[in-house]
Amino acid sequence: MIRRLLRLAHINWVLVKHGLDDVILATRIMRPLRWTLYIMPWNWVRRSRGSHGERIRLALEELGPIFVKFGQILSTRRDLLPPDIAEELARLQDRVPPFPAIDARRIIERSYGAPIDTVFARFDDTPIASASIAQVHGARLLDGQEVVVKVVRPDIEPVIRRDLDLMYTFAALTQRYWAHGRRLRPREVVSEFEKTLLDELDLMREAANASQLRRNFQDSSLLYVPGVHFHLTTAQVMVMERIAGIPVNHVETLRAHDVNMRRLAEKGVEIFFTQVFRDSFFHADMHPGNIFVDPANPDDPRYIAVDFGIVGSLGPVDHRYLAENFLAFFNRDYRRVAELHVESGWVPPETRVEEFEAAMRTVCEPIFERPLREISFGALLMRLFQTGRRFDMEIQPQLVLLQKTLLNIEGLGRQLYPDLDLWRTAKPYMEHWMRGQLGIGAVLRNIQRELPHWGEELPRMPQRVLEALEAAQDTRRQMDQQRQELERLRTDIGRLSVRRDGTLAAGLVLAAAVAVPMAGLAAGPLLAGVPALSWALGVTGVGILGASWLRR
Repeated sequence: MIRRLLRLAHINWVLVKHGLDDVILATRIMRPLRWTLYIMPWNWVRRSRGSHGERIRLALEELGPIFVKFGQILSTRRDLLPPDIAEELARLQDRVPPFPAIDARRIIERSYGAPIDTVFARFDDTPIASASIAQVHGARLLDGQEVVVKVVRPDIEPVIRRDLDLMYTFAALTQRYWAHGRRLRPREVVSEFEKTLLDELDLMREAANASQLRRNFQDSSLLYVPGVHFHLTTAQVMVMERIAGIPVNHVETLRAHDVNMRRLAEKGVEIFFTQVFRDSFFHADMHPGNIFVDPANPDDPRYIAVDFGIVGSLGPVDHRYLAENFLAFFNRDYRRVAELHVESGWVPPETRVEEFEAAMRTVCEPIFERPLREISFGALLMRLFQTGRRFDMEIQPQLVLLQKTLLNIEGLGRQLYPDLDLWRTAKPYMEHWMRGQLGIGAVLRNIQRELPHWGEELPRMPQRVLEALEAAQDTRRQMDQQRQELERLRTDIGRLSVRRDGTLAAGLVLAAAVAVPMAGLAAGPLLAGVPALSWALGVTGVGILGASWLRR
């Protein structure tokens, strides 16, 4: 707890240091406390410290990797930020202050267990790019190949775990004390973020991700993924093929090369849906610092991707429901969208489909048939979030990376070709994909996929049939035994019932033999003369009653 309080104090100190206390107090929730600016001593002699954007960037850089990641996500949302802040945050994509080259050399030599000169003919001390988790240096292998060397920042993991610990604290408080905390599932969201962030520290995992993505787009005109030199890759060092391309956010340079911007934007959308629905494996960190364009064929440009530390994938159930949701959404079939949300468990089962359908129509209908420049997915997601809150829709942590990627794609498309009709671009692809999943081709693919398993199981089928028949016979014998046991139990219960009734009748006769004459004697002078008669009548009546019980 003390460590968390110290970290909070440090965060506040960094914000004050960079003059961001006025930005914080300008927010709606803190506006009533804005007057405190005038009583804080450091504001009495406040000097100009640069623009708001620059101060925000410097503060995020000083606060560490998690805050830099947050700034990178925001940097793609130019529709939500003032231009000066968006420009400054874009510097976080690949221009975070680097760590010294001597540290990079030390990490490389420790990883290889050999001097750096025995591995590389040349190693550039000045990094090509520097980000929150690692930085990249140019190099040449001994055989003359030009490569890039990615090196994890020294001592970065304790910093990340410290801030994750703080995030878990905030998540627990949110879940406990906020009315919507349970629905938002903040602890699960932080857990997903933790897994993603810690995976970035393992460059062997990133190399495997790159290899998978390269295989998925082998010989594709959509996307190129550089090759990995696995024999030179460790947990802290990764060596990849060096590529040449134009950063995707250098729009003027792309236009100078006569790149078809509309085709480039459409390909970006196709790459997203191909990764998500064809492969169920997608690059989940597609900010401009990680995406380049090969202008060799300007009329049919190809993307180049780097930095594969964050990838996402979907399970079969989420994959299918998400695909059907997209297709129903593109067809404006809001009824089906509502039904899918109920079927998938994303909203409670008691949700009225008609009400949810009407709510979705209200949110989504206004955005159709409008170009990308007039649509804000950020605003759309906020409205969907508000609608979900009304229907107690839970956040799906496994889809957070997908939502982040979709926002990145929209941000890129907005910069490249604002007139892009996103719906007309994506809908044909989704329809083609769905036909492929449900048609004869899908059946044949499933058969082909299962054939090895069938080939393995076929020789065992006679034995399996015999085992099944024996199991059925055993079950039948057990059922016969249970039926016989039930019959015996029913007979025993019947005998016990007769015995019980006979005992009861005898008890009644005995009771009458004692009680009736005593009742006659106690009746007083009126019946004193006939005690024997009353006794005889009583015994006879009780005897008849007992006989009737015995006959039952």
